Amino acid sequence: MDIWKLKDAKARFGEVVDRAVRHGPQIVSRRGAKVAMVLAYRDFTAAEPAQNLKTFLLSAPKVDLGFPRRQPRKLDF
Repeated sequence: MDIWKLKDAKARFGEVVDRAVRHGPQIVSRRGAKVAMVLAYRDFTAAEPAQNLKTFLLSAPKVDLGFPRRQPRKLDF
């Protein structure tokens, strides 16, 4: 991955895209901080599809933290 300053990436955008296609993702920085990435479309579509929130949460490992389980209260109506 190459890192491009924003002004250079703007001036040479075609080259940034070509490198993303040939060599992989290209990082764009602004004032020294990484702020964006140019990614080839084929790499984007090959990535694992995003999960929805429910699937993500249900896939989390089950952890016993040792908290006592509370019994439900009996309510009189």
